[in-house]
Amino acid sequence: MDFERLNGDIKDMRRRNRGLGLAVGLLAGGHLLALVVILNLLGTVRTVIVPPSINKSFWVSRDKASGEYLEQMGSFVAWLVLDVTPTTVDWKKDILLGYVEPEQHGELKTRQELEAARLKRINASTFFLPQQLVPSEDTQSVVVRGRLRTLVNGLETANDLKAYQVEFGYGGGRLHLKTFKELPNVAP
Repeated sequence: MDFERLNGDIKDMRRRNRGLGLAVGLLAGGHLLALVVILNLLGTVRTVIVPPSINKSFWVSRDKASGEYLEQMGSFVAWLVLDVTPTTVDWKKDILLGYVEPEQHGELKTRQELEAARLKRINASTFFLPQQLVPSEDTQSVVVRGRLRTLVNGLETANDLKAYQVEFGYGGGRLHLKTFKELPNVAP
């Protein structure tokens, strides 16, 4: 037997095995990296949903919506609540209640019914012209600033700068209205 030749063959096989082991290790690492990336992508699927009207492109994920979507929904909700006449207040109230969170439904329905009765009693109309929309993706809310004109029997009684905060909750692939409130101390 040629001891030197056999010893050289063993060294050559060990060198090849180390190279193959390194290749298998790199492949296993690549598989683990791919698995981590796939698991991270599973929870961040963006669902495309359609607001009442589309003015800008937007996105929604598992638990939040983009600022563009909040702007569109905020201006839509402000239109439903603030841009009313005695003849349109009832159907706008019904549309608005379709977007309200179940926990807030009763309270907002009562508030809107009282406002509708008041508008009909004094024959008032309000018109809101949004001038600025400031969304916050972190809080899922939008501040709507603009001019609110109030007419009673066709005569203008108020024309003021107002700001309203519209807060949303996102669940079930849909944005729900949490609160709609006027913000005090709006600078002219």
